[in-house]
Amino acid sequence: MAHDGPGSDRSGHIPVGEDRWSLVAVAGVLAFVAMLDMNIVNVALSDIADGLHVSTAAAQWAVLGYQLPVVALLLPVGRWLDGVGLRSAVLAATCGFGLCSALAAASPWAAWLIAARLVQGTFGAVLFVLMPVLAIRSVRPELRGRAMSVPATLGPLGAVTGPAVGGLLLDHLGWRSVFLVKIPFCVLALVIAWRVMPRDGRLRTPDHRSATDALLAATGVAVLLLAMTLTSGGPAGLALAVAAVPPLWWWLRGPGGRPVAGVLRTAGLFRAHGAVLALAAGFAAMHYVVALHLQRDYGVSATTTGLTVLAFPLGMGLAGPLGGRLADKYDARPVAVTGAALTATGLLLLVPLGDGWSPLDVAWRLALAGVGLGLNGGPTQALVMSAAPPDRTATVGSTVQLARSLGFTLGPALATAASGMAGPDEGVRAGLTLAAGAACLAVPLLGLSGRRLVPPPEKTTDAAPAAHN
Repeated sequence: MAHDGPGSDRSGHIPVGEDRWSLVAVAGVLAFVAMLDMNIVNVALSDIADGLHVSTAAAQWAVLGYQLPVVALLLPVGRWLDGVGLRSAVLAATCGFGLCSALAAASPWAAWLIAARLVQGTFGAVLFVLMPVLAIRSVRPELRGRAMSVPATLGPLGAVTGPAVGGLLLDHLGWRSVFLVKIPFCVLALVIAWRVMPRDGRLRTPDHRSATDALLAATGVAVLLLAMTLTSGGPAGLALAVAAVPPLWWWLRGPGGRPVAGVLRTAGLFRAHGAVLALAAGFAAMHYVVALHLQRDYGVSATTTGLTVLAFPLGMGLAGPLGGRLADKYDARPVAVTGAALTATGLLLLVPLGDGWSPLDVAWRLALAGVGLGLNGGPTQALVMSAAPPDRTATVGSTVQLARSLGFTLGPALATAASGMAGPDEGVRAGLTLAAGAACLAVPLLGLSGRRLVPPPEKTTDAAPAAHN
């Protein structure tokens, strides 16, 4: 056998009765930690600037230094992980992520912190791709909905709870604690993975051709991400977005991009990816507009605003496990469509947000949208990953994570643009309308696609012996 990667029969086969739910839990923990790191540092930027004697703009790179490589490296990392050992990748990425957290917390100056965060973002990109692969490879096909619901639910929960957790740590332990809090989770994941995961192939260094291809994809995605985060949709943002086209086009036409596009086209996954992006954009836009509206326009305290917005992750957390069970018992597609429809309904009910609404009026609508996203997450992820060819699960995992990450970034940017065009009086309603429209778009993308997701044929006759070679 040439290599034993995440997509190989050897690492992917789960003998009957040997479902490794502890590894599914590891995937969930890593999803929570990696997404927590996307937002937890935001609340500490002012304290970081004071502690390291830099401007707030410079301190912002403690956030961007992590987010840029996480999103920019997803596609090349997915291609790379399809040819290496799953156990080695999990151990190396988790260890590197935790070590960089410690280095960031120990930063004596800003350059040190930014460098640590850039390297941590690289390890974070590997973790983001590994989460769905680890979950789907740890259980039998008939349990994939339940397994995929774990990281699909805990990841967004980490993103939503990041600011609240960061605020508590900042008030009691200082800014360095927002980096240290992730280390115990990494240690726990390392111990479980070391003891439970079977040995498989080793890591390998990408060759020159693969490295060049990765640079093209990373450059294009990074420039696109900067266009959405550092500009407000003006000429500078448009120029950056245009500048992202050539490297992405060259990558798509090259040896790295063609196989990725081919996998998505053959398996009928483009519409499902569009649904993932649309729901992520709708969720992020709603979260941004509601939090800003409650504090700026209603004068609601930060604590009350935080508790109101937490209705969404509460509903999501309660519905996530149910979505996985329903997908395994019946079929993943109708559960995913129902979840998307509930999310769209909850966001549509927010559109007529008026002056007489209380935080409770907002909270139950957010809870309904959260229940929908909880029902949708695991089944959608199971649909997509089950349709991936066995030797391309990491590639498909990376494209799903990229769609979700771009949606999270695009949502607030589009909401800001819509609010600006509508003016001060109708800005909030325009932002919420955009969020609801994005969620509504996900329903037909999942349910009325012209081509059904095509799962690869299961290998049942020769996989079992390979698992013990």
